[in-house]
Amino acid sequence: MTHFYHPTVNTQLQHRPQITTSQLFRVWGEAVSTRYDTLASQFRPLFEQIKQHALQREQRHELPIEQIQWLKDSGFTRLRLPKAYGGYEATLPELFALLIELAEADSNLPQILRIHFGFTEDVLVSQDPVFQQRWLERLARGDTIGSAWSEGGTESIHAFKTHLSTDESGKIRLNGEKYYTTGSLYANWVEVGVTDLHGESSTVIVPRHAQGVEILDDWNGFGQQLTASGTARFTDVLVDPSEFLPEGTRFKYSAAFYQLIQLAIITGLTRAATYDVSAAVAKRTRNYSHANTPLVQNDPQILQVVGQIRTAAYTAGVLVEKVAQSLERTYSAALDSHSVSEADLKALAELESAQAQGVIIQLALDASTLLFDALGASAADKKYGFDRYWRNIRTLASHNPRVFKARIIGDFSVNGTLPPYQWRIGDTSKIEAQAEQSTLNNASSASLTPT
Repeated sequence: MTHFYHPTVNTQLQHRPQITTSQLFRVWGEAVSTRYDTLASQFRPLFEQIKQHALQREQRHELPIEQIQWLKDSGFTRLRLPKAYGGYEATLPELFALLIELAEADSNLPQILRIHFGFTEDVLVSQDPVFQQRWLERLARGDTIGSAWSEGGTESIHAFKTHLSTDESGKIRLNGEKYYTTGSLYANWVEVGVTDLHGESSTVIVPRHAQGVEILDDWNGFGQQLTASGTARFTDVLVDPSEFLPEGTRFKYSAAFYQLIQLAIITGLTRAATYDVSAAVAKRTRNYSHANTPLVQNDPQILQVVGQIRTAAYTAGVLVEKVAQSLERTYSAALDSHSVSEADLKALAELESAQAQGVIIQLALDASTLLFDALGASAADKKYGFDRYWRNIRTLASHNPRVFKARIIGDFSVNGTLPPYQWRIGDTSKIEAQAEQSTLNNASSASLTPT
């Protein structure tokens, strides 16, 4: 890692002590807890190992199956579990700080594990001791969870086409197709959003390798290409009746939690961009005749650009930590079964994450474009992969569009309106048609009503 001070700048700086590797982490701010560095030190060598060939994996489209196994073997997927189940009892601020560091190494990996960590929250706050015990044991042995939710087609915004039914013997079967299945290709289990036997939205959990489960690596997005966020098909998959999660039983702070994971990944990407552009500027020997100094590394305009990029990464990290603290308070309320307090804290966490989203996304998108101003035209060469920062940030930033979040914040600020409990996506044309028909019916009825 590049030292903070360059020994050739002037003689005065030559006598300053070099900053150590552990101190470099402090440049992003004080650790989120007194034990954080001890906790993180167990994973940082692994993060460095993961980082070594991250660019090559993306360029060759090599799925990080081995790297996910490394994370399982290290206990990273058990971060939030009690120590009795092989976990580290990491707080939410500690978890998100570690996700940022992992995203610096390879941004695909924390997104692959996004649903897994969310499901872990479901287990930790569950009021069903049988369900909780069963899943604590599974998570303790290293099992991970993927997702299959959005269908990307003509399903209604209020219901899934993927559904449950009973066969001739009375067994429950799962049928349908999903468009987004981030992490499921790498997982042991898949949580699937379904329309249940009563026509209500629910979640069922099925084994990844169960008969009738097919997961394809056909994600066609220009960013986060190794997350395998593609198609999942379920054909007469046998469903265990005990593996249901009715919609009202999920952890209440899920919207802010899942959003913050995206923001943590974006923060890690911006930090990684900072390191890459700094290293590229430091070793660059070619320069322009109209530059300010012979060496690029001493050019004040170029240094200003690098400083802006690093400032963006720093600011993003501060905001992620702040929202993580809010989520930690909500989690504590959920454990104590303080439903009113939990509802209030959940709303606050959602508003805080939305406010952070608007700032972090803009800073990161600007930084991932600005980095090219610090380098020459050769930086566009695909072999360097500098474009992946913008592509990955832009892809992550497209989840839960910030334009709607800004409106929600404004509505709260002006009118005190609380954010919606959860987000859904689907076809709304039928709703509009139904509304139009209702208007026509009302108009017709009104014309027949005597005045």
